[in-house]
Amino acid sequence: MRLIVTGACGFVGSSIIQALLESTTNLEIYGLDSLIRAGSELNRSKLKNLGVKLLHGDIRSATDVAELPPAKWIIDAAANPSVLAGVDGKTSSRQVIEHNLFGTVNLLEYCKKHNAGFILLSTSRVYSIKPLAELSVDAKDNAYHPKAYSNEAGFSRKGVSEEFSTIPPLSLYGTTKLASEQLALEYSEAFDFPVWINRCGVFAGAGQFGRPDQGIFSFWINSYLRRRPLKYIGFGGTGYQVRDCLHPRDLVPVLLQQFSNESSGKQTIQNISGGVANSISLAQLTHWCESRLGFHHPVGRETQVRPFDIPWMVLDSSLACKQWNWQPVMNLDDIFEDILQHAEKHEKWLELSSDG
Repeated sequence: MRLIVTGACGFVGSSIIQALLESTTNLEIYGLDSLIRAGSELNRSKLKNLGVKLLHGDIRSATDVAELPPAKWIIDAAANPSVLAGVDGKTSSRQVIEHNLFGTVNLLEYCKKHNAGFILLSTSRVYSIKPLAELSVDAKDNAYHPKAYSNEAGFSRKGVSEEFSTIPPLSLYGTTKLASEQLALEYSEAFDFPVWINRCGVFAGAGQFGRPDQGIFSFWINSYLRRRPLKYIGFGGTGYQVRDCLHPRDLVPVLLQQFSNESSGKQTIQNISGGVANSISLAQLTHWCESRLGFHHPVGRETQVRPFDIPWMVLDSSLACKQWNWQPVMNLDDIFEDILQHAEKHEKWLELSSDG
């Protein structure tokens, strides 16, 4: 089966490709990547050695996408994944929309032409900011914990489910991903090709690019190891904000089933994340680093809350567990050890994988 993965040379795309090739022998994989993000070039030769046919192209270009060969499925792992994209002064709002929405349109047109299935890697950031930002929390064990679980539909002690509100504001990133989801569903209905939408938690693992807005776990562990300055931002500068954590490899068992369940009656949209068991605050991550690497306290605390910041965000993956008999395999310690071992072998990783 021929498969196309966009964003192939990114951390998520390259990790998924490697895990797919390890899991099955009947795949021919084409990878598309613009190579504009720092670190992407590092994965190019590794994927070529695995037999991946890499194409230098941009999903924002209809011509580049039109030149792709016919395939059975596209996995869309290409995006500007920063929640601050378009509002932080580093990228324009138009660029975010072109990357995350117009690129999706080009891929959906490809699927329409070739009757290819489409798998969108979406995000927890499609869920409404306002109720999440206003969530009442307690601080315990260096992390925030929700005080109550019954005020919002789709919110429980397991986390945020697919029924939670998606009413804006979401961030430009979240809104473009939500719009991409809606377009994918419309194209699927209108032109009769299969679509799956996987809303993922925060990705992490060895080889993740080291940026605080797009690769916080890698950035933190690499910076701690090298004794670089670190800073807790927002919510009093405590570092108590909590996120869940998922290694991209753990997506693969679901993807393999989605390839062969085109008309199964299963729900199209599902959360896939590490869940409560794989959730952690930066303050707790600092303690993990200290236990492995000795004391290096973060310097500086910035108390001002940034746009779109929230105290606690954990996805409830109960639906994915039920539909696909799925559970994440790698726990937090596995993922952090994976990152640390990579960091110890790559002294200049932050310089190589950061945009500066």
